[in-house]
Amino acid sequence: MSFATTEPPFRFRAGTRPLLISMPHVGTYVPPALAARFTDEARQVPDTDWHLERLYDFADELGASVLVATHSRYVVDLNRPPDNQNLYPGQDTTALCPVDTFDKTPIYADGVLPGDAEIKTRRDAIWYPYHRQLQRELERLRTVHGSVVLWDAHSIRSVLPRFFEGQLPDLNLGTANGASCDTPLAQTLLAIGQASTYSAVLNGRFKGGHITRQYGQPERGIHAVQLEMTQCAYMQEALPFDYLPERAAAVQPVLRAMLEASLRFAETGSV
Repeated sequence: MSFATTEPPFRFRAGTRPLLISMPHVGTYVPPALAARFTDEARQVPDTDWHLERLYDFADELGASVLVATHSRYVVDLNRPPDNQNLYPGQDTTALCPVDTFDKTPIYADGVLPGDAEIKTRRDAIWYPYHRQLQRELERLRTVHGSVVLWDAHSIRSVLPRFFEGQLPDLNLGTANGASCDTPLAQTLLAIGQASTYSAVLNGRFKGGHITRQYGQPERGIHAVQLEMTQCAYMQEALPFDYLPERAAAVQPVLRAMLEASLRFAETGSV
């Protein structure tokens, strides 16, 4: 099967301060020819990180740069390694070009899965451009400011038996077990979460995906943090996946406090 898209691989806004917010799983676009191969369920792209741009609508006020995916993770997952290596050995994960949903139902109605050539085309058209832009902006901000924080923003259903038992904590911070971010910043972010009405953990079930692990280089002044937050904190977790403004308004100050702490750390070297 061939693959083609008419949509750009990302949207990007350059900021003025040393913070880059990456949103690799908010995209919902699936090219029509590919969508025709999907099941009815898959065409709803249920595993999207819904509404994060709206949830982080204060990013421009903070002077942050913002990089946003346009295509669904079902087309290509921007937070997986390009070689499709499993980030959590021994645990079930979805692939660079997923073939099933988080509920382990098939994405492809006809059972014809993407082959190596199609996966390469998707990777070249979407994955590499997103990552080139991410890397360019990190280097620009580091050059200008001397230090930068990469905030990889995600959300997920609070109950997903495929990936974890029971209900996930609300705020799941990941720093690749401390490798992608200096400890004082990570501990400050955790303290902000734990001081709120939400449950918060550091390097629990979600330690950070490919983006956090690949680009976090504290020794070079690039600190990467992934936040995987439960969708029930701000939206409906089932169709029609509506944004819940009152619920979202309650968690936004916590997110803002975390990003403000990240900026203080990048700009002053302390929290």
